[in-house]
Amino acid sequence: MTIELDQYDVSPERGFLSPYPPQQTILPPNFDPLEQMGAALPDLLVSNKVRAQLQKLPLLDIETLEDDAARRRAMVHYSFLIQAYVWGEAEAPRTIPACIAQPIWGLAAALGQKPLLLYSGYVLDNWDFLPGASEIDLDSLMMTQNFLAGMDEAWFVLIHVAIEAKAGGIIAEMPRVLKAADEEDISSLTSAISRIGKIWDEINAIFDRMPEKCDPYIYFNRVRPFIHGWQDNPALPNGLIYEGVEATNGKPVTFRGQTGSQSSIVPMMDALLGLTHADDPLRRYLNELHDYRPPSHRKLIDDVRAQSGVRAFAEKADNANLRDAYNYILDGIVGFRSRHLEYAASYINKQGKKNEGNHTEVGTGGTPFMRYLKKHRDESSSQKLGAA
Repeated sequence: MTIELDQYDVSPERGFLSPYPPQQTILPPNFDPLEQMGAALPDLLVSNKVRAQLQKLPLLDIETLEDDAARRRAMVHYSFLIQAYVWGEAEAPRTIPACIAQPIWGLAAALGQKPLLLYSGYVLDNWDFLPGASEIDLDSLMMTQNFLAGMDEAWFVLIHVAIEAKAGGIIAEMPRVLKAADEEDISSLTSAISRIGKIWDEINAIFDRMPEKCDPYIYFNRVRPFIHGWQDNPALPNGLIYEGVEATNGKPVTFRGQTGSQSSIVPMMDALLGLTHADDPLRRYLNELHDYRPPSHRKLIDDVRAQSGVRAFAEKADNANLRDAYNYILDGIVGFRSRHLEYAASYINKQGKKNEGNHTEVGTGGTPFMRYLKKHRDESSSQKLGAA
């Protein structure tokens, strides 16, 4: 079996980003109240009475959405509304009203995802070009849905959008990498892997720009509070009731919050390079997050992992150029994970404010994130070819 990229909702130009620009995706007129509520969300959150306003949203019929482009756009709006309802006031609620709960549950089922804000709704489907722009770079992008809005929130998301687009170059190389490894073609494999290494340099250069327009204090206090989930969150130990959703039998349910660990880029690299992680609670958390990715992206990672003979062949070949090219990519991944660890420390762990819903020791996905990030960075570094 070969990897045909058009089967996985990815592209060399956009990576894992949505192929549907929101400006070209028009929702039916009966969804005008949803779009209006989404546009008003920054003002509603400032009022400290956001729940009363969100409860006025009519119960909309998602069956009138004709394709995945419309469903994904609606899912972005509902994802932000559900997070605003839960985290937009001082005390977390115990229920989500049917006007939000039923549509987001139905959309999640149709899209094969979870019924809350995920990385796909926060980043992959939540971007568009500025007027007149057509290239995906940090000077040409905007968010399509915000919480409080502002430069720091947008920059945080758009840094991730730019990284996802840059990873399209890695995706483009994957069929060549897999083919070269399968055919034991050292020259072709070394060339393809070397190109991927250069792309990781570009990804890390984008990631390095996070502090330019996203301040740690503002991120922690005005961006991060809204992206938590309700699994392993001290403020919601029992989860939330989704009113009117028959599948839950009226009982509370739990889901993990949006986190960059739901991005498919690094797991795709682990699969391609044959990297492994120790079987412990953090590894099981990583496996769980796999189910929070869009189904087509999960399948790509699974198929690449099943097919890749890159590491086995590189070890067998014992070729210095191939080994160096392979290890160069690992250095890029380790650098990315190290920078992520640094940002987690400065943007979260070192912030003085602590409360149950936005804790400095608990990640938005509900884990002890500092230990998680360090562990996977160190495990990646230890798997260099030729390492003692």
